[in-house]
Amino acid sequence: MKTFLAKTGEIERKWAVVDATDAPIGRLAVLIANALRGKDEPTYTPFVDTGRFVVVINADKAFFTGNKETDKMYVNYSGWRGGYRETAAKDVRARNSERLIRDAVWGMMPHGRLGRAQFRKLKIYSGAEHPHAAQKPEKLSL
Repeated sequence: MKTFLAKTGEIERKWAVVDATDAPIGRLAVLIANALRGKDEPTYTPFVDTGRFVVVINADKAFFTGNKETDKMYVNYSGWRGGYRETAAKDVRARNSERLIRDAVWGMMPHGRLGRAQFRKLKIYSGAEHPHAAQKPEKLSL
């Protein structure tokens, strides 16, 4: 037997849609990150982008378990004195509910050139409508 290594030109991109309704954000992020990286495919190669495009709908209906909605803090630091800002997850949800899933998935991706390229294939929408119906995405479930 030979080890299979995917090559960049031989990969065909698939699309997947994930409905985030009543899904814990952490478990949802694992599913999305694995699909973006291609770890759920038999052709997974660590140093090649073998993943698929992922469309997340109903991002505003995903939830945190426990007390994370009030206790979890999102930190932003500008680099300047007095530029440290902490925002609770409930305030982030009120302002931009898509950021909760985006930050959770980004934390599970490799932080290099390949990880950034894979992360760009993530599309998040707070409602049930998305403009990617022409790509015929298949449904991924938790």
